[in-house]
Amino acid sequence: MKIGIVGLGLIGGSLARALKFRTEHAVYGCDIAEGEVAAALLYGAIDGELTAEALAGCDALLLCAYPWAAIDYLTKHAATLRKGALVVDCGGVKRGICARGAEVAAKHGFTFIGGHPMAGTPYAGFRASKADLFADATMLLTPDDATPIAAREVARDLFLQVGFGRVHFATAIEHDAKIAYTSQLAHIVSNAYVNSPTRDNCRDMAAGSFRDMTRVAKLNTPMWAELFLANADFLGEELEGLIERLQAYRRALGAGDRAGLEKLMGAGNAAADRG
Repeated sequence: MKIGIVGLGLIGGSLARALKFRTEHAVYGCDIAEGEVAAALLYGAIDGELTAEALAGCDALLLCAYPWAAIDYLTKHAATLRKGALVVDCGGVKRGICARGAEVAAKHGFTFIGGHPMAGTPYAGFRASKADLFADATMLLTPDDATPIAAREVARDLFLQVGFGRVHFATAIEHDAKIAYTSQLAHIVSNAYVNSPTRDNCRDMAAGSFRDMTRVAKLNTPMWAELFLANADFLGEELEGLIERLQAYRRALGAGDRAGLEKLMGAGNAAADRG
């Protein structure tokens, strides 16, 4: 296949590298950041720049820019895409993006599927990309009822070729509801936790639990702010729930309530045991 990639940062660059390393597909890419296309060409991650001419011949297009920038690109270039092409967005929120993507696809005769590669690092840009970033990771795909079975199979097979260990299908609303807890809340908690005045004075006493808690504290702030705001309803609910649970621990501590504290921890242990 001939595959176009919009955005050659961590995710798009890693997809490009994986495609060139693991498959025989031709890969073309573009990026608004100066130098990213040149770097991708230098590393052999793409066969050429994703020009209008190259885009017109693509069988598949992977949107790896920030969510609304990806939709903006798709809207502006939809008429150039050939009918029957497959477009997969690889951003971290799905409802609004998928609704708009499906609308544009229906108008122009191609197929749009929402996607979310469940892998990453704290770093951005093509130079942070890795051909093995997706090794044994999960690729989430959110087709809708109108998505042809054949398109789902093409998308599934493509991402398995790239190196994902599994492809999981979900609805856009299921994705956003669950990702608010499994990913977005974790980043907020870690980012807030590390931003403590105590941090700079306790490095001599920091061990594994500190490293685990702070692993996802460093964020690409423009991208994550966009993701958080696009999923503010589900994320807000999860954050409120966490605050309520933390308040229960705070009350038990303030009251010297050992039995209550052990009960809270026991409930947490039981939840952890469920996996």
